Amino acid sequence: MTAPYRLPTTFQTSRYHLRQATPDDAQAIFDAYGTDRNVTRYLAWRPHESVSDTAAFLQIAADQWDRGTGFAVVARPLAQPDQIIGMFHPQLFGHRLSYGYVLRASAWGQGCASEVMRWLVDHALSHPAIHRAEAFCDVDNPASARVMEKAGMQREGLLRRYFVHPNISDAPRDCLIYAKVR
Repeated sequence: MTAPYRLPTTFQTSRYHLRQATPDDAQAIFDAYGTDRNVTRYLAWRPHESVSDTAAFLQIAADQWDRGTGFAVVARPLAQPDQIIGMFHPQLFGHRLSYGYVLRASAWGQGCASEVMRWLVDHALSHPAIHRAEAFCDVDNPASARVMEKAGMQREGLLRRYFVHPNISDAPRDCLIYAKVR
């Protein structure tokens, strides 16, 4: 019998160190991007109003990790190990992993998301129980679409009225779905 998929609690790409997110990261995340309206524009949550909002999310993420259903990790540049620049959050649904990610604005355009996503997708698809790695983005977020393409995912289609991005609209918006399968 194959062991269930799990993400390592710590790992490294060529330029980034990643480790399991914990409630102790709340202040650093709040300061780095938790309140930034530009960063949270295409996310499922509104900018945090207090560090307790961030801590509450991180407790949910810790509970997911313990159950083996989600694996939120914080990213830090190897050159600046004390600086959290973002989070990647694979969530497990049977034979597939679905990814979400966020980076502070100062880290945009430097290849972090593509590098880490490529590592995450390759790691997932190397596990015998995982057959699909997927992510979606708002149709008006071409930067995120490019990240998924650089991570080796292919665009599969348009998901009409699929997801509410509350910082844009209260109505569900069209999204693009990307995946890599084995």
